[in-house]
Amino acid sequence: MSVKTWQPIKYCFCHHVGENVALEAEVVYPPEVLPDQQPRVLAHRCSHGAICNLDGRASCLWAGTNPAIDPFI
Repeated sequence: MSVKTWQPIKYCFCHHVGENVALEAEVVYPPEVLPDQQPRVLAHRCSHGAICNLDGRASCLWAGTNPAIDPFI
């Protein structure tokens, strides 16, 4: 059976929330029956994206509210 997990890729300081945040990737690992298959990345998110969306201000690309700002570049 395959396994899905959210793994941190990068860390940076976010000025919007005032603390360190992580850029995470949802990775699917293949079942043990297919050991030669590579893991797949399904999605990316910020660890504080939900908190930023509740704030009411446009924050960044990873929160889904401002595609012009990417704090992880």
